[in-house]
Formats: sequence, C-alpha cells, structure tokens
Amino acid sequence: MVSCGQYPSRAVTGEALTVRATVFREGHDAVACNVAVTGPDGTAQPFLRMAPDDTEPDIWWAVWSPDAEGLWSFVVEGWSDPLGTWWHDAPLKVEAGVDVDVMLEEGARLYERAAKGLPKTIDKKGRSAVTGLADVLRDSTRDPVERLRSAMADDVVALLTEHPLREMVTPGETRQVWVDRQRALYGAWYEFVPRSEGAFVPADGGPMRSGTFRTAMERLPAVAGMGFDVVYLPPVHPIGEVNRKGPNSPEFPGGKPIDIGPHDPGSPWAIGSRDGGHDAVHPDLGTIEDFDAFVEESRRLGMEVALDLALQCAPDHPWALEHPEWFTTRADGTIAYAENPPKKYQDIYPLNFDNDPDGLYAEVLRVVRYWVGHGVKIFRVDNPHTKPLQFWEWLIAQVKATDPDVLFLAEAFTRPAMMHELGRIGFTQSYTYFTWRTGKTELQEYVEELVEASDYMRPNFFVNTPDILHASLQYGGPPMFKIRAVLAAMLAPTYGVYAGFELYEHVAVKPGSEEYQNSEKYVYRPRDWSKPEQSLAPYLTMLNRVRREHPATHWLRNVRFHEVDSDSVLAWSKQLGDDIVLTVVNLDSHGAREATVRIDLPSLGFDWSDGLVVHDEVTGADYHWGASNYVRLDPFVEPAHVFTVRRSTA
Repeated sequence: MVSCGQYPSRAVTGEALTVRATVFREGHDAVACNVAVTGPDGTAQPFLRMAPDDTEPDIWWAVWSPDAEGLWSFVVEGWSDPLGTWWHDAPLKVEAGVDVDVMLEEGARLYERAAKGLPKTIDKKGRSAVTGLADVLRDSTRDPVERLRSAMADDVVALLTEHPLREMVTPGETRQVWVDRQRALYGAWYEFVPRSEGAFVPADGGPMRSGTFRTAMERLPAVAGMGFDVVYLPPVHPIGEVNRKGPNSPEFPGGKPIDIGPHDPGSPWAIGSRDGGHDAVHPDLGTIEDFDAFVEESRRLGMEVALDLALQCAPDHPWALEHPEWFTTRADGTIAYAENPPKKYQDIYPLNFDNDPDGLYAEVLRVVRYWVGHGVKIFRVDNPHTKPLQFWEWLIAQVKATDPDVLFLAEAFTRPAMMHELGRIGFTQSYTYFTWRTGKTELQEYVEELVEASDYMRPNFFVNTPDILHASLQYGGPPMFKIRAVLAAMLAPTYGVYAGFELYEHVAVKPGSEEYQNSEKYVYRPRDWSKPEQSLAPYLTMLNRVRREHPATHWLRNVRFHEVDSDSVLAWSKQLGDDIVLTVVNLDSHGAREATVRIDLPSLGFDWSDGLVVHDEVTGADYHWGASNYVRLDPFVEPAHVFTVRRSTA
C-alpha cells in the first residue's frame, strides 16, 4: 500500500504481484481467504484462493498478474471454511468411531450446499459428482471409513478448494494498483538535440545553420544500433528572442545579456515566440509533418520518442502576451523570471497556477493531448516540483483516463520528500541522485533506499544531462565513463545517456561548475560520429544487449549486494528464476584494484559448496567461481565484470 492506501501502488503488465494479508478468526473452525480482483474495465477476474505462509502464522498470500494497462482494484476476503473444518475433524472422529453417523451426515449436507454453489463453468457431470458424494456419505451399507475416503478423494478436494463453500465472508478495504506498460519499468534512453544533428556552416562561410528533424532522422539508426529503446528530445518548440542567451552565458551578470550574436539559437527551454508556443515546432526544425516522420522512423527502428514537457515560457511566448494572469507580476509591474540562486534565467518566465487554475489546467491538458495525437507517449517533465502537486495529480489522471499507455518522467532534483510524493501522485518514473552518488557505501545505500520505494517510485539513472556534467566525468578519464555506464545500466532497470557521453565529452565551462563548456543548450553542437574506435558506443551496445537478453536486469527489487573487502569495488547480482547477472565494478578510474568477492550463494538458490561458471559479457572469458573469489580490475583495461551465471557441472 502507498500512503496507507491513499494512492495506488504500481505495477507493469505481466508482473507477478504478491498480495499478503493477516487473516484469523475466533475458535477452532477453519479460516480461509481469497483475493477478489477487478480489471480496469470493471470485469471481475477469476477467484484467487490465498495460501497460508509456511513461515509466519496467520499470514496468507496469493499471486496474480495483471494483463492490461489501467487502474486495477483488489480486496482480500476472509471467511469461515466449513468444508475445511469438516475435512479436518471428520477423519479424526470417524476413524476413532466417535459420532460417526452425525459427522457423515454433516458432510453430506455440506456437499449438497457446495454443489449448488459451483459456477456455471463446471459441467453437469462435475456438479453431479459432488452431489453424488452426499449419497455416498449416507450409504449405511458401506464402511464409514471407505465412505469418508471417497468423499475426500484428491480430485474432489481440489475442485472444492478452487470453488469453496464460503461462510461469514468478511472483506477488507479495497486497494488499487495502477498498471503501466512494461516500458514504464525497463528501458534505455538516449537524449539528443535535433538541431545539432545536421547543423552545418554554409559554403559561403556564414553563421552555422540548424539541423532539422529530417537530418536528425539520419542519427536514429545508430541510436537503435546501440540498443536504446527511447529517443528523448528536449523542447522542439519556437525559442524566444527576448533575453536570448548565447554560448557559456547561463546567467547574465548585472542582469544584462553578454556575447549574444544575432544568429545564436538560444535555449530550447526558453519556449515560445511569434512563431508559436508549446503546440508548435521551431521553423528551423521543419514542420509538424517532419516531426511525425521522425516519430514514425523511430517506431520503425524499434524505439519511441519522449518529448520534454517544460511548463515555462519565454517573454515573447503567446501565453505571456495573451494571458499575463498565468504569470507572477512583481511590485514594479514586471513579470518575474526564473531563478535558482545563484543562477538566473532571464529568458524564462515560470507559470503561476494560482491566478487562473481552470484556464491554465485546461490549456496544458490540451497541449499534452496534442502531442499524444502526434505519437508521443512519453513525457519528460521539466522541474515538476515547482508546480502544484494537485495539478500534476489531476493532469496525469486526465491523460491516463483516455490514454493509459502515456508515461511521465519527473525531472526533479529536489528534496527527497517532494521527489517521493511526485511518484506517489502519479509520475511513472523519476530522475534520481545517482549522478552524485560515486562512493561504494553511498551507492549501495541509495539503491537500497530506492528499492524500499519501488512500489510507487521508479528510478531512471541518467549518467549525464545537458545540465549535469559531474566532476567524476570531468576528471575521471575514459575509464570513468565506462564505470558510470555499468553502474547505471546494471543497477537500474531504466537508465539514460545524453549525446556526447559516448565521445567522452568532459570539459566544464569553468572549474567547480557542472555546466558543459559551449553547452548545447545555447549553441549548435554537431558531432563527428565517424570514428567508432574512439567511441564508447560499442561498450554501450554490449550493456544494452545484456540487458535485453537477461530479464533479471529489468527489475529493481531483485538487486542483492555482495561482500567485497575493498572500499573501491562494488558487487551485486540480479536474479529472475534461473537468469542471474552478477556485476563487479572498480569505482576507482585511476588505478587497478584487487579484492575478494564473497558471493551469498544461498540467496541465489545455490548451496555454499556449489561451483559456478561465470561468463564475462565484456571480454567473453569464462571463470570458475565459488563462494569466495579473487578479482583484479584495471580501469585502463576493463573496470568491470558483467557476468552471466550458471551452475558448474564439473
């Protein structure tokens, strides 16, 4: 339950959901229980009988698997089990010769009642067989013990266990589960800025020109070839001209812009101009038909497009001109621009949801549905923590009521309580603090914290973003890019990279900053993809292949950390049935580390004495491992083992 049942818990289609409940009653008669499940369309699902837990008294459980997207509900029903009571008491008394006739008559009456309650799906023969057992129990010409054994044949008990005779049915509270498609849980994201793909300097030496959706489409086969599932595009809308920012000027000293040329493209997050707002595409990128072609080509290659939903406006956005009430007006009559001290974003006006909530809510819903109509089923939401929670709860519910396959990723690097609440109220996924977790202990503790919240908050581990170039990448060298990729891809079911990561882009605008030099937020940044031998692309391809081939990596709750006698080496496994992936990473990108990895074999279903064959997906080598194993990881050779595991037959 999420917040004591205030919000639905989360699942994906095909997920095995375990429902557990405490069920008990007075006296010595048998108690039983079931889960009654209702699908999103209001159809009741088949009866799910619960089983007692072998290790915990009074705890019962059942497993069900939702097969459709939408809001499911379930309720646990406890009840008196008269047949269970009789099946327990009758053998004791009849075989001891105590109250024989009474016990057999009580059984006969129970079977008659049970036959009447069998569902219509049970054929006449099966129904008659149960009714006939009442006659068997009353047949005084036969031995009482034989009559009892006939009435308690395995097939009879199985039928009436599946379709029980229930008395004093006592339902608990109705609970809800929101079920998403599987992309909500698992996927590899690739972020790139369309205007940079195909950007060029004209032959006459003029200013650089923007790439288009059509030129950006030429990059899609390479992205698909690396095994990515989602292509994430920052805002593709017209960009404001007022207070437009240029290269390396994320803020204006003294409130005035610097180094702004007439051909600087500006930040895609400064949305809106005379060319349109949130429901338009930038003219330099092409037309809405070109956008549709980009979406269709992504789909053809097995990917889908995620689009940025940034609810903010440039000063010359149509909303700023037509609806000034949707913004905050300062005492001097000016509209307040965005600030995140010491950063100032004079090219962006935040929206104010208090003055005209009905009008603004309706307009944002219209915009989201517009893009859904153009094939966008994933939205990366910019800074959702700066908007009212009740707005997001309303908007997501409205969208999912008509399009339950739409997913929302919360880009909220903010207080933990807010990040968790965004997950509770409906966001499908969340950015995390992974980018800043680099040490062994903090990584392990953070992942374990996310596991605890996994019933409502699904993490997306981005290794970098246009805003975040962590110091570890600035100074860790190429080995650190591998290390962070392995951590993200093998720890989290969903992870992402921002274009340029595979080219080891690592130069910051100044020491101590996480802003890229010549940030793509403010300039065109065409890249040379023609030298795969100098790229991390083959490594990312390998990681994504392992993830696709091994379903154990698609989950978060199954992560198990294993003991390592080095503060620089982290080891963990993920298991789903017989599928086991074991990862060992040297977190130090500057030097080789030696360590002993102690595998908790019983947690993986092995005995302590069992041997394992571990196949390194990075190098192709096989090793024979046991409970205690020596590793040496040189980051300049390979900083990580990504093992698939099987039992040794030797």
